Amino acid sequence: MFRVTRSYRFAASHRLHAPQLSEQENQAIYGKCNNPFGHGHNYVVEVTASGPIDDSGRALDPVRLDDLVEQQVLAPFSHRNLNVDVNSFEGRVPTSENLAVEICRRLKENWAAVFPGEWPKLERVRIAETARNIFEVQAHEID
Repeated sequence: MFRVTRSYRFAASHRLHAPQLSEQENQAIYGKCNNPFGHGHNYVVEVTASGPIDDSGRALDPVRLDDLVEQQVLAPFSHRNLNVDVNSFEGRVPTSENLAVEICRRLKENWAAVFPGEWPKLERVRIAETARNIFEVQAHEID
C-alpha cells in the first residue's frame, strides 16, 4: 500500500470575523486577522491518497488528481476573497480549518467520478497558511 501526496498552491484573502460576536470579541479572538479590509495568504494545499500499485506501476493517476483539484479547489478559491466570493463561507468564518474541511468535502463529493474503483482512497487534506500555521483534516472525518 502506498500513500501519494500532491502539492498545490493558490492565493486568496479572507477576514476572520464571526457576525454573531461583537467587534471586541472578534478582535480578542482573531486579533490582526480581524482587519476589516482582510488579508491574504499564499496557501499550500497537500492532497494525500492511498492505494496499491496497479498494472501501470502507480498507486494513482496524478493527472486525474490534478484535474480534480483544479476544478474543485484552485478554480473556485484562487485569487478570491473567501468571505465574499465563495458561497460555501456564507455564514461561516473562513478559517484555515474551515477551508480544509470545505476542500476535503469538495474532493470527497467528486472523488468517485474521477476514481471510480475501490482505489485510490482520499486520505487527508493539509493546508499551510503560513510556514508556522499548518492544518490537516482526515477525509474519513468529513461527511
